[in-house]
Amino acid sequence: MARVTVEDCIREVPNRFDLVLLSSQRARQIAAGSPLTINRDNDKNPVVALREIAGKTVSLDDLQESLIHGLQKHIPGEEPEEELMQFLSEEQSYAGEAQRQIEIEDLALDDEISDDEDETVDVDSIEEEE
Repeated sequence: MARVTVEDCIREVPNRFDLVLLSSQRARQIAAGSPLTINRDNDKNPVVALREIAGKTVSLDDLQESLIHGLQKHIPGEEPEEELMQFLSEEQSYAGEAQRQIEIEDLALDDEISDDEDETVDVDSIEEEE
């Protein structure tokens, strides 16, 4: 059984962080049933992935593309349905109307409070006058 070291892989992928990402992606592919490009030799998937990278038996560009595709949140070309977009816009407009109503009520309350403050009489000033 051949041992694989990081130094063997660094020749192919100079950045250790990239090496970790690519080898873990390849290990996931192996776990999902992707065919091996080398003999397993009773090694686990991460070790097999590192051995494949060190042996140049897998395409690093394909691994990187697969990794990027797996991490993307938005898939290009997949647009939301028009009916869903209309529903969302109606919901947002309803939320906007509700927010405006709350703001109007808050302003009315603020006006009432300021009117009440103007009408309050300072008891201390009345006592001083007497």
